[in-house]
Amino acid sequence: MNKTLQVCKYLFFDVLAAMVAWTSFYGFRKVYIETEKFGVRVPVHFNQKFFLGLFSITLFWILLYTITGTYRNIYRKSRLKELGQTLVITVIGVLMIFFTLLLNDIILSYRTYYESVLVLFSLHFFLTAIFRLILSSITNSRIHSRKLGFNTILIGSNENALKLFTEMEEQKKAWGNKFIGFVHVDETNGYSEQLRKKLNHLGEIEEVRKIIHQYNIEEAIIAIESSEHKNIQKIVNELSDTPVIIKIIPDMYDILSGQVKMTSIFGAPLIEVSNAIMPAWESSVKRMFDIVVSVLAMLIGSPVYLFLAIGVKLSSKGSIFYSHERVGLHGKPFYIHKFRSMYLNSEKMGPALSSKDDPRITKFGKFMRKVRLDELPQFYNVLIGEMSIVGPRPERLYFINLITQKAPHYRHLHKVRPGITSWGQVKYGYAENVDQMIERLKYDLLYIENMSLYVDLKILIYTVLIVLQGRGK
Repeated sequence: MNKTLQVCKYLFFDVLAAMVAWTSFYGFRKVYIETEKFGVRVPVHFNQKFFLGLFSITLFWILLYTITGTYRNIYRKSRLKELGQTLVITVIGVLMIFFTLLLNDIILSYRTYYESVLVLFSLHFFLTAIFRLILSSITNSRIHSRKLGFNTILIGSNENALKLFTEMEEQKKAWGNKFIGFVHVDETNGYSEQLRKKLNHLGEIEEVRKIIHQYNIEEAIIAIESSEHKNIQKIVNELSDTPVIIKIIPDMYDILSGQVKMTSIFGAPLIEVSNAIMPAWESSVKRMFDIVVSVLAMLIGSPVYLFLAIGVKLSSKGSIFYSHERVGLHGKPFYIHKFRSMYLNSEKMGPALSSKDDPRITKFGKFMRKVRLDELPQFYNVLIGEMSIVGPRPERLYFINLITQKAPHYRHLHKVRPGITSWGQVKYGYAENVDQMIERLKYDLLYIENMSLYVDLKILIYTVLIVLQGRGK
């Protein structure tokens, strides 16, 4: 599947719909509204002002669609749900255009306002919805006929796994799952031989992240027996730092307790473990905030950067910046950047956490850590999308392996971009040992479960207070 091409198709038709709708509305305004206003027939001239307005309005709609997540999960669109989303976004967009561009017009009566809003809404919604309906219908048809599919692994190898695979493969209409193979969970594999005749055996659950990367897996369906339910937490922990959609076969208790939400009429009932931590619009605003603040911090803060660079250089021998590999979103490694606060070759004996009176930290480094100024170069990591301003602190793989021995759920932190500051960082500062890392972990997990722009703002306020008061460690 070419997701980029599909997004481009949506963009093309959304741009076309916006341009045709605005051009038609412009003609309506000239022929009816302005003719009534001036008492003479006003000709329709496409002048420079019109083309500037056409470009601006079209750009506005594309930005609004992007912010609200229209172009995410481009192949997983319900036509009815998409119609409802298009309706809501069109209402919001038309009202914004009305209050910014149309409200100050000189009119004969308020009826003109109602007519303008109704015509613009009808034109834009009808054209956008029709184009999208055609695109999503073509896509759904290709999925139902098995011409398109999402690479899927089945986790489990007993009766439930065999039944689910058989049921889904025998359906007349496919629902997008292209099964690549199955993964064993434990030694209770009574049906594994029967399943192996129909589906490739890819390995054990401990190898699942490697399997996902190797086969470009997009969905994982957990189909284990009731006797194996003790393994669900282990399985979810193994999958949590991957970008796959996780689905689980429900039992009768799940159905009666209302946990199973119907996603299709004919598809198998499955519980989907949602990866959408924040609404699409909040996620987009968070990313835009990251970019704007990072650019401002790097431009306005350049004198501070210069002062710190000179201070680091004079404090001890070595480079100004310290770069080291960390693990980020979905377990992907990246290099984090800081102003160097330690003496050269401080980790020649291997990875070690800093402590309150760490002799490896320079005097200038202690000052920077107190007010968190050593973290300033990470705005570059934020700008290029490796980090966010607020998010769990990224850690080295060496310490992640130590932490996960005691707290396997640490990998849940990799569901979001790591941050310059976090709730755990505000509470604990720099952790001095693995136990403190685990203690800090519960606050970062709570943050992920309650992620919002409001929570980010609170953490930023506390971070600023810590910097101003020099309470960092």
